[in-house]
Amino acid sequence: QVQLVESGGGLVQAGGSLRLSCAASGRTGSIRKMGWFRQAPGKEREFVVSIIYSTGKPVYADSVKGRFTISRDNAKNTVYLQMNSLKPEDTAVYYCAASENMAALKFAVSYWGKGTLVTVSS
Repeated sequence: QVQLVESGGGLVQAGGSLRLSCAASGRTGSIRKMGWFRQAPGKEREFVVSIIYSTGKPVYADSVKGRFTISRDNAKNTVYLQMNSLKPEDTAVYYCAASENMAALKFAVSYWGKGTLVTVSS
C-alpha cells in the first residue's frame, strides 16, 4: 500500500501563487506515475497533471498549461505542484494521485490522497 499526504493549500488572491506538496510513504517502489486532480464545488473530479516518476516527464491539462508546473524529488518521495497566475476557476480541492502502472494516470489511479483545498479569490 501507498499513502499520500497533501499539503500547501490555502487562500490566495487571483494572480497569486501557491505550491502544493504530496508526500508518498509505504510501498513507494511500486509507483510509476504521480499527479494531481481537482474537484470544484458541484463539479466532477478532473485531471490536472501527471508525471512519470522515473523520468520526470509531465502531462498537463490544457486548462493549466503554462501556469502550473509539476516536479518531483525522488529521494523524498514527494511531488510538487507550483501554481502561478491563479484564477478563481482554479478553486477546488486538489487531490494527489499515484499509479502503479504506466497507463494514463487519469484512467489508472491506484492511490488517492485526502485532498487539500485551494481557494482563489477575485
